[in-house]
Amino acid sequence: MSSQTKFSLPALLVIASGNAGKIREFSQLLEGYGLEIRPQPEGLDVEETGQTFAENARIKAIAVAKATGHWALADDSGLCVDALGGAPGVHSSRYADSDRARIQRLLGELQQVQITTDSESQRAEFVAALAISDPSGNVLIEVEGRCPGEILKSPRGEGGFGYDPVFLAPETGLTFAEMDQMQKAKLGHRGIACEKLIKQLRNMKIKGK
Repeated sequence: MSSQTKFSLPALLVIASGNAGKIREFSQLLEGYGLEIRPQPEGLDVEETGQTFAENARIKAIAVAKATGHWALADDSGLCVDALGGAPGVHSSRYADSDRARIQRLLGELQQVQITTDSESQRAEFVAALAISDPSGNVLIEVEGRCPGEILKSPRGEGGFGYDPVFLAPETGLTFAEMDQMQKAKLGHRGIACEKLIKQLRNMKIKGK
């Protein structure tokens, strides 16, 4: 965003996702900022052709903003596991057909690489890239959050979504699926990225003022 041009905050912000877990998490993270949060329209499918999380976030934000006529916030996030060469990475959501199947595939592939380790887990990182676009397709904000952790050999916890049950935050001894929302928001990749996003949103003013 140009330092010479500032914008007023929108009343409505469309989340460029149909994932109920993401919508719920963003609604909680952005609560109190006077924004009406809506999911993208049903049936709207944006092809993620980017090679990085940031590229995919940008693609989705622009497409949804143009399609809806409202500001759109897109998130592209995923799990990068060292032992798998960074996989599943940008393909995290397409790794299998369900959260359970994605976790099973991840643990199966980790088992196959037969990495010798003194730990019961494998080093990994959650990454979240966020982008906000206006209805004309101008990307106004881009931020990224990262959270290092480890992959457990079996799921723990009933909360969260995606890979949360096998992602351990070592400093807490808990998986993301065992944390309450406040703790996950503070430590998690999406919460870290959202904090950066909010700082930039706070600096936005009506153009010309």
